[in-house]
Amino acid sequence: MALAMAAALAALPACSKDANDGGGGDNSKVEVFSWWTGPGEEDGLAAMIADFQTKNPDIEFVNAAVSGGAGSNAKAILQTRLKDGDAPDSYQRHAGLELQDDIRNGWVSDITSLYDSEGWRDVFPAELLNYLTIDGKLYAVPVNIHRSNLMWFNPKTLKDLGVDEKVPASWSDFLTVAEKIKAKGKTPLAIGPGWTQKHLLENVLLGELGKAGYDGLWNGTTDWTGSEVTEALGVFAKVLEYSDIKAPSADWQPMMDKVVSGDAAFAVMGDWADAYLKGDKGLTVDTDYAVAASPGTDNIFNFLSDSFTLPAQAKNKTAAEAWLKEAGSKSGQDAFNPKKGSVPARTDADPALYTGYLKWGLEQWQGTKDGSIQIVGSLAHGVVANNAWNAEIDTALGLFIEDGDVAKFAATVKQKYEETK
Repeated sequence: MALAMAAALAALPACSKDANDGGGGDNSKVEVFSWWTGPGEEDGLAAMIADFQTKNPDIEFVNAAVSGGAGSNAKAILQTRLKDGDAPDSYQRHAGLELQDDIRNGWVSDITSLYDSEGWRDVFPAELLNYLTIDGKLYAVPVNIHRSNLMWFNPKTLKDLGVDEKVPASWSDFLTVAEKIKAKGKTPLAIGPGWTQKHLLENVLLGELGKAGYDGLWNGTTDWTGSEVTEALGVFAKVLEYSDIKAPSADWQPMMDKVVSGDAAFAVMGDWADAYLKGDKGLTVDTDYAVAASPGTDNIFNFLSDSFTLPAQAKNKTAAEAWLKEAGSKSGQDAFNPKKGSVPARTDADPALYTGYLKWGLEQWQGTKDGSIQIVGSLAHGVVANNAWNAEIDTALGLFIEDGDVAKFAATVKQKYEETK
């Protein structure tokens, strides 16, 4: 990791103070920092940059994207730059409380006025804005929306196993189906490393507790040690018994490969899995693979989002604001998202641009505008818990996976909430 970070730093001349000083802070360029270097996301960023440059021909775009570690390399380098007072003009974060540390450190500026001047309150769902608002202010612009609470399966596998070719309606139903699948020698649920286990945890809790109970886990109104939560955690423990947790996949892609091959019946993963299955694997949705809301979460959208900020020390503030306007614009989001494999945070996207899974995904997201689809935020992807509490949950979950002690896990998470809020 140290070597990778050093190499990434060496490969980023645009990130040096000298490079930025060369621009003189005259807003003739904007340095944007992200981890979008992989298939799909890199193409989406390029499309959004092209749209930005059409609108802003006099601003040079400096792409300071850092590859490697699924964003971990970029985050480490960014942390160093922010501490050293060498902020880029805008940088990527997951929307929500992942940004809280940056706010407390004074590294990002309040951009609430930009939401008002750009009319974004009219095109972003009000409930989304509630999740993005921290201490009454807005600090980042969401470019896209991903959905966490999805269960994937291969219809042919389920047909061959003699079970209903659909996602079970509840986790209780899943356990019943899982017993039948296990009896036929197949793995009911594929799983991967620690973060995929937390991803599964949040969606079992959502399915068991519903929106109000789930939201309460993150704001202190749902008691982690109460009977309803401990029962839900017990269901999670039972679900793990029907997974390949003793030999988890190295990452989410090989986890999904097990579903494609028929070695496993189901997997819970976000909608980025569609881009992998459709693009990398060359498969067709509803034929080679299928997807629906995870058990018990119909009409609920568990979201995560990539967003961009205005650093307090941005050297080219006006150019940075032009980039944020691009990130929040209809044309920018419609340029980026079809290639990335996500849907726009805006609810006025052009539906003709979104096909396959994304057509359904966009319809679901647009349903949040009128309230027919409810919104909740992801734990595993930075929306509902700050970094300190999230790290404590990671540690506690690792121990819970080993010992299965529901009471200890619940008590620890509750205690760490009080210590880190």
